[in-house]
Amino acid sequence: MSDDLSRLEGWVEPLLRRLQPSQRRQLAMAIGRELRRTQAQRIGRQRAPDGSAYPARRQVRDKNGRIKRRKMFQKLRQAKHFKIRASAGDVSVGFFGRVARIAGVHQEGRMDAVRPGGPRVRYERRQLLGFTDADERRIADQIMEHLAGV
Repeated sequence: MSDDLSRLEGWVEPLLRRLQPSQRRQLAMAIGRELRRTQAQRIGRQRAPDGSAYPARRQVRDKNGRIKRRKMFQKLRQAKHFKIRASAGDVSVGFFGRVARIAGVHQEGRMDAVRPGGPRVRYERRQLLGFTDADERRIADQIMEHLAGV
């Protein structure tokens, strides 16, 4: 997939150099918003970028002894946690700050404490962020639409 991104970068770079920095930043923000939307939808469906389902959640009980059956990462995919950073040269969509640690544990399948001072557990690898083929096509389409409007 990184080869596809390199190809995309190769043909679009000369076109983007013609734009003013403010126009490039505007395009980067539009791409970032679209990527955040599609990534959040995919996380909501509990799917990895390759289309496979996330590993099942461990059986966790709430205070009253009932097993939690909610989807994982409901709050993580909210816009206040799922940020876009854009400049004239690049755009990044992801988790920043304290939330990034939680997302990183799941993304890479690392060990972490269940709660502060609690037992340490190895979390299953759940790839939260990643490009799909549809994302790459969407980015290319957005760039072409933006360039057509300039």
